[in-house]
Amino acid sequence: MDTTEFAVIAAGVIAFALVSRRLERTPLTAPMLFTAAGLLLGHTVFGLADLDFGHGFIHGLAELTLILVLFSDAARIDLKALGKDHNLPQRMLLIGMPLCIVFGTVLAVALPLGLSLWEAALLAAILAPTDAALGLSVVSSPAVPARIRQALNVESGLNDGIALPVVVVLATCAVAGHATGEATEWLLFGGLQVTLGPLTGVLIGWLGAVLIERAVLRRWISMAFQGPAILATALLAFAVAELIGGNGFIAAFVAGMVFGYQVRGHCKFIFEFAEAEGQLLVLLTFLIFGAVVVPVAIEHVDWAVVLYAVLSLTVVRMLTIALSLVGSGVRPATVLFLGWFGPRGLASILFALFVLEELETPGAETILVITIVTATLSIFAHGLTAAPLARRYGALIARAGTCAEVAPVPEMPTRAGMVEPATTS
Repeated sequence: MDTTEFAVIAAGVIAFALVSRRLERTPLTAPMLFTAAGLLLGHTVFGLADLDFGHGFIHGLAELTLILVLFSDAARIDLKALGKDHNLPQRMLLIGMPLCIVFGTVLAVALPLGLSLWEAALLAAILAPTDAALGLSVVSSPAVPARIRQALNVESGLNDGIALPVVVVLATCAVAGHATGEATEWLLFGGLQVTLGPLTGVLIGWLGAVLIERAVLRRWISMAFQGPAILATALLAFAVAELIGGNGFIAAFVAGMVFGYQVRGHCKFIFEFAEAEGQLLVLLTFLIFGAVVVPVAIEHVDWAVVLYAVLSLTVVRMLTIALSLVGSGVRPATVLFLGWFGPRGLASILFALFVLEELETPGAETILVITIVTATLSIFAHGLTAAPLARRYGALIARAGTCAEVAPVPEMPTRAGMVEPATTS
């Protein structure tokens, strides 16, 4: 990245920051604006940020962003509260997400995409995680009942880390299926990735939480260094796992879960620091996504790719959520609302980039293109509909009076801003 490109990106972040509060009243979201700005600034239009797809800066930024997002997403979810009061996200994660992968696999095999069974399953797993930050108005709107917005918030916080081991295993199987005489080695590699990664995450997350919490309680650590210590915990979990043959991203997610469980109620700085730095990294990632990644997909888009992307965001998501919520007592409007707001964003993009870079398969390019097209459609479709649909749905439930949707649940922080949603009082 030269000085001009660096200046253009920095100026873009400043420009958005100056009007960010005003934009909260409009349908325009940060991912939409930064993706569009990246597309305009990239080589396809003005060429002011002409970065190469294989540039080391892009790889490093994406890697750091994914580590921090996985760690902070896991840490912000209160597992105790989830087990007691949040039955909707439990259904969506334990029933809905596996069904989403199965149905997505069937769809990929049925369409003329040229993917093997393992590659089709890998594509479905990459697109299974949701990104609630793309529809921030939904998870932060006081008009939407807390139980519903928190269902989407919790689902988004956990499904990327839950899907990651599945993605790694399926990627390994896809490569092993095409390998000549090396299938056993690839399967061993995959096994180590999904076993050593979680074990490392548990150890580093617990150790980091204990040390930092004790230092906070004894006033040994200053406020200025609490945040860097948390970030270092996430990076250490990633690095140690990679050094011993595990998956560093899985380690970062598990470390976040353990860390959040251990320090919850004592170290609120985990949300403030992780989100302050994480927000900038996420915005830069969407900017580069528009400037560098989207143009790569445009050249390879055909009707089958677009059809899969559309059906994945609509039929596949809505059907699996509907099945997972059978017997939950929520209204059909709620099922449709939860089904529609399953945006595909940051996790899917980064999963595709990293998995397909390390484990090449004959269908790797197709998987990457479909992921990019699906995420791009989701960024704009879910971003534009979030605010108006949140208001209409909230009004509908308000007229319904006492119902399953308004049952009280504990509030958990959302990713963007990591602040508690506003209340109506």
